[in-house]
Amino acid sequence: MKNLSNHVDNILAESLDGFTAAHADILTLGADREFVRRKKIKQGKVALISGGGSGHEPLHAGFVGHGMLDAACPGQIFTSPTPNQMLNAAQAVDGGAGVLFIVKNYSGDMMNFQMAAEMLDQDNAVVIVNDDVAVEDSTYTTGRRGVAGTLIVEKILGAAAERGDSLAQLKALGDAVNKATASMGVALTSCTVPAAGKPTFQIGAGEMEVGVGIHGEPGRRRVPLASADDIAAELTGAVIKDLALKPGQEVILLVNGFGGTPLMELYLMVNAVHKVLANAGVKAVRHLTGSYVTSLEMAGCSVTVTVADPQTLALWDSPVHTSALRWGM
Repeated sequence: MKNLSNHVDNILAESLDGFTAAHADILTLGADREFVRRKKIKQGKVALISGGGSGHEPLHAGFVGHGMLDAACPGQIFTSPTPNQMLNAAQAVDGGAGVLFIVKNYSGDMMNFQMAAEMLDQDNAVVIVNDDVAVEDSTYTTGRRGVAGTLIVEKILGAAAERGDSLAQLKALGDAVNKATASMGVALTSCTVPAAGKPTFQIGAGEMEVGVGIHGEPGRRRVPLASADDIAAELTGAVIKDLALKPGQEVILLVNGFGGTPLMELYLMVNAVHKVLANAGVKAVRHLTGSYVTSLEMAGCSVTVTVADPQTLALWDSPVHTSALRWGM
């Protein structure tokens, strides 16, 4: 495996140093690189904190800034951050209105964020994201996995926190947005964790993994490579079924790359997904396309749909200024 690195043990540390240097106008790196936080902390606002294993960039650190997260805790590659990281992050960004943790439904993240919440003196709450419709249980989870829908939850809650919503209001909104969000992905290749030095799973040149997780976990099944239209039909069809979408409904559409898929192909998938939605009488009124919730260099993509109402759209459209998402500023 070839990569740009100096030593496998220092990849995360050196990447975090470079990341915060590149975005020093809006971000600060915590002591011992335990977390990335907003440079300017807004008093009287609920603090939003997320995190998880690295290797999914720009999730989560790329979404720290105005209109999204106040802090993100990076674990080692595909490994949960520790409770102390989360606790120290919460104390660093406390604005006096409580702390909301946004947690993807993976066993390590769930356990460690819960421990941090129990140790924290401030009022706090947890929103669990479990948008992956592919499988109910996997190696890493009990219940559905949290995948690219996490971005949508973080964006909408970030906007609501910025306007002054209370901790209880944000918790209720986060749970509602998660319930209105569904995702499913497909992998064309594996990814390679640098410390392992070999692919996480083996997949043939003419195969694809339908319903794959963002750590390379198995999906629903391994099948021969299909056309983009057929892939879109399966992924989008599963999402439509899960959300019980009806003709006339409007949605936010995220077509997300896993790190190794060109933007040209992702926009091709947007076109293919549009056809499936149109056949169901559903209209995508907001779009986000790109590699936002990745799995190192895995080739493939996921389709995420969130049911849109006027409040959701207003919050989605609200100004955001992070390293990975910027509009309306």
